[in-house]
Amino acid sequence: MAGGIGSRFWPMSTMERPKQFIDVLGTGKSLLQLTVERFEGIVPAENVWVVTNAQYAAIVQEQLPEMPKNHILCEPCRRNTAPCIAYVSWRIKSRDPKANIVVSPSDHVVMNTQEFQRVIKDSLAFTADTDAIVTLGIKPNRPETGYGYIQADLSSNSLRNKEIFRVDSFREKPDIETAKEYISQKNYYWNAGIFIWNVSTIVNAFRIYQPQMAKIFEGMLPVYGTDKEQQEIDRLFPECENISVDYAIMEKAEEIFVYPADFGWSDLGTWGSLQQQFKKDLYGNACIGPDITMFESRNCIIHTTQEKRVVIQGLDGYIVAENDDTLLICKLSEEQRIKQFSGHN
Repeated sequence: MAGGIGSRFWPMSTMERPKQFIDVLGTGKSLLQLTVERFEGIVPAENVWVVTNAQYAAIVQEQLPEMPKNHILCEPCRRNTAPCIAYVSWRIKSRDPKANIVVSPSDHVVMNTQEFQRVIKDSLAFTADTDAIVTLGIKPNRPETGYGYIQADLSSNSLRNKEIFRVDSFREKPDIETAKEYISQKNYYWNAGIFIWNVSTIVNAFRIYQPQMAKIFEGMLPVYGTDKEQQEIDRLFPECENISVDYAIMEKAEEIFVYPADFGWSDLGTWGSLQQQFKKDLYGNACIGPDITMFESRNCIIHTTQEKRVVIQGLDGYIVAENDDTLLICKLSEEQRIKQFSGHN
């Protein structure tokens, strides 16, 4: 899923080029490219699909030049994750009615790819021949208020995989006191928004819980893969309800399981979350760039990949980030006001 408008990493990310298309980690690869790379060895390249907004199709092609053009599905407007997932599910079903599917956001970071791949392979084996839905739950290391949570029933694990448990409930983003309570109970996990299921399971779930949406994509079966597909999507996609897959399917379906995992995951929603994921020096500074020197500074995140040399002295808890002709210097504690400062929406 690569259609989001995430511009939280301003000045690097903008609505014209959201964070999934930028090199957040300083690796020379965008988050989208790193996401596709994570699935090498799990999913054949010819089975990878990207769903994005029509305005970003050219960027996707630029960053994934080997991907067949007809594997880049273009939404004419934003309708949240449920229509996005429904579209690609029926599109895949038209080619392979027995497909096993992983749905992944394209703007998240995973630090331990090997463990990620182990968990995904286990989950695919679990869903291949059953009507189970598996969602990945990230083992929390702090009382985070920016994520939704999954409450697992740890009293009995699945007979088919002892690392997979039934979901008791999904919980909205909590306040700090509720988040602390979740952490203390040991059976709450961050909702990573990564789902595994076989195509018949998810299509049937849409038929039961979102019949109007299912009718739209079921009715398009004759045109998938033809010259008429985009025309019909442009006409019918705006009729879909603007709803997340969590509300549309996950909170209603019965055979829902969670795989608690720990592979260095973050949705990179803030500069602070990037600082937490990145390797830091002895003073808590995370530096992303070719030549950065810090003096008498601590707890900063520096992202200056375009500069030849950067020298910083005397900062505590700051963001320093540049992109093209814009330089940001801002307190980490004030990053939510960055757009207000800049006039950037």
